Amino acid sequence: MNILAIDTSTFSLGVAVSTEQKVLGEFSTNIKKNHSIRLMPMISELLEEVELTPTDLSAIVVARGPGSYTGVRIGVATAKSMAWSLGIPLIGVSSLEVIAWNGMYFPGLIVPLFDARRGQVYTAVYRSGEDGIEVVEEERIVLLENALQAWRALPGEPSILFLGDDVALHRERITEQLGSRAVFAPVSYSLARAAHLAEAGRAAWAAGHTEDVASFTPVYLQLAEAEAKWLAAQKK
Repeated sequence: MNILAIDTSTFSLGVAVSTEQKVLGEFSTNIKKNHSIRLMPMISELLEEVELTPTDLSAIVVARGPGSYTGVRIGVATAKSMAWSLGIPLIGVSSLEVIAWNGMYFPGLIVPLFDARRGQVYTAVYRSGEDGIEVVEEERIVLLENALQAWRALPGEPSILFLGDDVALHRERITEQLGSRAVFAPVSYSLARAAHLAEAGRAAWAAGHTEDVASFTPVYLQLAEAEAKWLAAQKK
């Protein structure tokens, strides 16, 4: 069972192919370049390296957002096209959950976050479970200040591991609010791994969670700025 994982939802561009027992191959970069131009050549090169063809794939897993508006669309469109043409299942996984897998086995709470500007973040709360990452609080866009106040009031004062490239933007404020309860991972743990996306997708597939290829759409959690302005103009 060969799973292809695709993540274009942030600056990180990653693809991986894995089986139940092994990660056959994984490519990733973390530079602001055109994912739409680089994605398909990366997939082709990876499949060639691991000596597979597209017809050898059993399922496609894609990071469905939140994240970069354009980036998420590129990954989802590619995954949908491949799943439809190959006639294989499509599985969507939260881009935040993919980052959270970097915190597997952390004993406290796991909080990935992406900056959403104007004091807001995309975030969710997870914990490590027996079969992978478990959701504690669903993904959302929220004012960081409000989220910090809620986390500070959690009973039991659990340690909270913060993950993601954008954590550095808010580290000072997080520390002010949570003190020693806030744990910050090394930078190497801040990037999404396509191999983790494949593992999360495999767990979702085993649980019966697949997408309808025709109707599947990205999850943005908010409208793109241009779209929001256009809708506001229509109401005038």
